[in-house]
Amino acid sequence: MPYREQIPIDKGFDNTFAMMKDGYLYISNRRKRFGRDIFETRLLGGQKAICIAGEEAVKIFYDESKFKRNGAAPKRLRQTLFGEKAIQTIDDSSHKHRKQLFMSLMTEERLQDVVKIFREEWESTLDVWVSKEKVVLYDEVTKILAITACKWAGVPLPKSDISLRASQLEALFDSAGAVGPRHWKGRQARNALEMWLQKLIKDVRNGNLDVQEETALHRMAWYRDTNGELLNAEIVAVEILNIIRPIVAITVYIVWLALALVENPKEKEKLIHANEDLYEMFVQEVRRYYPFFPFAVARVREDFLWKGHDFKKGNLVLLDIYGTNRHPDLWENPNQFIPGRFKERVENPYDLIPQGGGDPNKGHRCPGEALTIEIMKASLSLLINHMDYNVPEQNLSYSMMRMPSLPKSGFVMNQVKNLRGNGD
Repeated sequence: MPYREQIPIDKGFDNTFAMMKDGYLYISNRRKRFGRDIFETRLLGGQKAICIAGEEAVKIFYDESKFKRNGAAPKRLRQTLFGEKAIQTIDDSSHKHRKQLFMSLMTEERLQDVVKIFREEWESTLDVWVSKEKVVLYDEVTKILAITACKWAGVPLPKSDISLRASQLEALFDSAGAVGPRHWKGRQARNALEMWLQKLIKDVRNGNLDVQEETALHRMAWYRDTNGELLNAEIVAVEILNIIRPIVAITVYIVWLALALVENPKEKEKLIHANEDLYEMFVQEVRRYYPFFPFAVARVREDFLWKGHDFKKGNLVLLDIYGTNRHPDLWENPNQFIPGRFKERVENPYDLIPQGGGDPNKGHRCPGEALTIEIMKASLSLLINHMDYNVPEQNLSYSMMRMPSLPKSGFVMNQVKNLRGNGD
């Protein structure tokens, strides 16, 4: 007879408020209390939910025979972060077919293109920063990445619209874990952005807008589903945003990079004119150490038994992303910032999961992870080798309740100097 056991239960009719109160640490705190990497809770109106963490949990969570994404993401996320009928919410052949479209945009050549655009935009903006009394890195890089994402995706972005579109794109991910005004700002931003992109898509299809074939706008406008049909303009707009929005969201990681340099001056010294391996190690440790996505959600596809627990069809399951990235069974001294841990690391798609786990070519791991890493490495080089700046007194603390989290000051710099020409 199959082995079964009772898993711990976080008691309460609905623990959604407790989750919002504890934020990134909701699952980790209870795992620590229960002494287990699995427990049961109730969320989102009293729904039964199973919370899991660790390498084996990641492996089972990304097993598509066990879990599906359709019907898992809360409506609030679909209204802001993902959009309706987005790639994150579909499964099986439809997902695999659409995932190929996303991955086709992530060739080595296209990654080099986006980094080139990003560096050029940063360097041209650097001249403006020199003349400013202070620079809020989060705000400035949001604009740089909005320009970069649109240019790379083939989306026309007039100079007069940059601030507006950057603010709207930022609202999509900033509202993901929010309630109240931040949530409504995200919903309004999504509506405005989708309407803007739908018009561009129709212009492409009608021959009124000419865009390069390798761009996301062109490929998605002419993409055909598994039935050979063009997607309607509404869904295409959602998926173009799922290219542009994550690129702009890298601004959060770039601010974490800047904070990590301040908090770890000895590590910064090692990076001055360092080789790419050291840059990648630093970037990976930032992605592991600082909060980004708190958890991922899915629903059980069919009944199965795992770790002595019966997972029933339709059950909501949450994978602790933040907690797995700091799991003591996977990482030595997990609460210390140690880039050198990646020097001898064997590649494993199931332990470092800031943007999901498993195979990015087939499963639900973020298709833009390689792009994120390349943009972060370029940012690190720019912050260290292309500019000098002072970090004045400010509030660099960050809340583990706010999702996504961010230093409260947005990372203020002053006395900015342009060192361009000194080389990397």
